[in-house]
Amino acid sequence: MKINYSWRAALTDAQLVTLTEAHGGSAEPGWWDRAKQHSLGWVSAHDGTELVGFANLAWDGADHAFLLDPKVHADWQHRGIGTELVRRARDAARDAGCEWLHVDFEPHLRPFYFGACGFASTDAGLIRLTAS
Repeated sequence: MKINYSWRAALTDAQLVTLTEAHGGSAEPGWWDRAKQHSLGWVSAHDGTELVGFANLAWDGADHAFLLDPKVHADWQHRGIGTELVRRARDAARDAGCEWLHVDFEPHLRPFYFGACGFASTDAGLIRLTAS
């Protein structure tokens, strides 16, 4: 397995929709075209021309970066690709001068983010802005 990782590679909305669906998510066409303009950058993982992983970094323009939408194609999971995407995103945020990298996740992902990726637990707040 030879995975190539890229920082800010040219990705199409269609590629992100396909990856999101292959990851088990619900994709909204047009999402990437809107989101990328707000990103510090993104890391992508490729097997040849196939996009197999992705992680987006939003930021406040200064000290805080936010890890968003990390995903690995279902056929490629549990091979270290997700961990490498997060590591590269972390390094890119640090290189951009950010002091903090934030991430939100579902409880079943705690071992991944706290164990494999090195995040620490912290107090945080959340307000749901839409009806569930």
